[in-house]
Amino acid sequence: MTERADQFSITLAQLNPTVGDVAGNAAKVRAARARARADGADLVVLSELFIAGYPPEDLVLKPAFQSACRNAVEELARETADGGPAVLVGMPWVDDGKLYNACAFLDEGRIAAIRYKVNLPNYGVFDEKRVFARGPASGPVAIRGVRVGVPICEDTWLEESAEYENIVECLAETGAEILVVPNGSPYARGKADIRLSVSVARVTESGLPLVYLNQVGGQDELVFDGASFALNADLSVAAQLPAFEESITTLRWKREADGWRCTGPVAPQLDDDKTDYAACVLGLRNYVGKNGFPGVLLGVSGGIDSALCAAIAVDALGADRVRGVMLPFRFTAQVSLDDAAKLAKHLGIRYEVLPIAKAVHGFEEILSGTFTGLPRDITEENLQARARGTLLMAISNKTGAMVVTTGNKSEMSVGYATLYGDMNGGFNPIKDIYKTEVFRLSALRNVWKPDGALGPGGEVIPSNIITRPPTAELRENQTDQDSLPPYDMLDAILERLVEREEPLATIIAAGFDREVVARIDRLLNIAEYKRRQAAPGVKVTRRNFGRDRRYPITNRFRDDGRPLSEPDDTLVSRAGRASGEAFDG
Repeated sequence: MTERADQFSITLAQLNPTVGDVAGNAAKVRAARARARADGADLVVLSELFIAGYPPEDLVLKPAFQSACRNAVEELARETADGGPAVLVGMPWVDDGKLYNACAFLDEGRIAAIRYKVNLPNYGVFDEKRVFARGPASGPVAIRGVRVGVPICEDTWLEESAEYENIVECLAETGAEILVVPNGSPYARGKADIRLSVSVARVTESGLPLVYLNQVGGQDELVFDGASFALNADLSVAAQLPAFEESITTLRWKREADGWRCTGPVAPQLDDDKTDYAACVLGLRNYVGKNGFPGVLLGVSGGIDSALCAAIAVDALGADRVRGVMLPFRFTAQVSLDDAAKLAKHLGIRYEVLPIAKAVHGFEEILSGTFTGLPRDITEENLQARARGTLLMAISNKTGAMVVTTGNKSEMSVGYATLYGDMNGGFNPIKDIYKTEVFRLSALRNVWKPDGALGPGGEVIPSNIITRPPTAELRENQTDQDSLPPYDMLDAILERLVEREEPLATIIAAGFDREVVARIDRLLNIAEYKRRQAAPGVKVTRRNFGRDRRYPITNRFRDDGRPLSEPDDTLVSRAGRASGEAFDG
């Protein structure tokens, strides 16, 4: 019988796995275990599905991938025969023909226990019910004389529904002493407060201390911010790890009269705008790095969107891996040329000017017969954008560098972008950033840069770019407000339409002009086909375009702006309500 321990050291391995890189992820487990051993730890904890990388999506259904993950876990288990720390690592696991989201406890040369995720999230960016089976509830795992409960991510996000099983309550009732929660919780603005609130509720209900371990790093549109933490049973913060960076930290717990307690390091946390910027940097850095691009290039117009994207790119990759290209036409103002050059100089990036007049005039000449008798309109404006997009993609093809596309969420919402033109590119770091925040983040970057950023300090975005009215410069004296309402109004309406899904009547009742709201709603709906073809980009809001918000392209429904009618319950007979009884018509 294992003696009861009075001290217990847990190493939190807040690391950045890569989806599909089973060998690389296993190597990270080994390195973390070596650090834990040097610290004298009893247990090293990795995040949810760490061996596979998270989220693996449909890759996890591939039998060869399942086998590779299992083989890696089995080899790691054999290595624990050396007497070093035990390992708790997330993995996909097939048992009796069913695929589970699981955690394996590895110790003494074997897989000593497996715990399955019970409550599978199926909302927002998550659709785990599509690929995983619901696991059975299990009791705690005995690790070096301590009974450790292992609820996996959603198992702590208590939801009052018939399907939800209270795993934390089950673990407390079956003798758990400490809760260790492996997570794959992606970043969104304000998410850290929500995680803490959820964890405080679980500690309050169970009376148990809780260790919350999150992964860090970018995976396609998602960024995982880490920011792992631990709470004592009295709700005091036992430890707080930094956000947006890897961290291996050993927490030393001591058994006291009223249970386990720890006092560990507490890293300072960033506010919302700073976390959004840091998420954009990490998302771009990992997308480029994990997909093997040597660097990036982008069109630098002298405007604020491309300026912010250039700053993010330099902070993510370093100036030597970023290339800026100015592609002027006759509508490009001299101030735009000057500001673009200043931006490139401030950031230290390679910069060149490629006039597009010959390309645009060539297209117009080719189309002159086809367009005979038709007036000039937005078609000719879009030719400019498409000429620029073609040239950027040609440089990308020749050099291997990825094109960064630079449209913000406001523009993507209303379709203020040219398909196969300025929408060209492989990744968009500001895709989920509204225009008003683009201004805020640009001003912020001039007075602050995140830890680990590779760009220079001080003013990197010329102040004139921030203060000058935005313009696409596709015709004489054009500004964005020629065709759009002021961005503070536009963004406020879009936030209500996209993030909150408010009916038009509710938005109008809040004081917004009926015609403006109806027009923005129409533009939002008809631009869906463009968004489906847009490059992926970092998620920072509650609902991004892509994984969060999945609207049909072919869609004739339009909200007419009238107040919603109340349901007429008198039309539904009592016998006709949902029940298990057969319908007897």
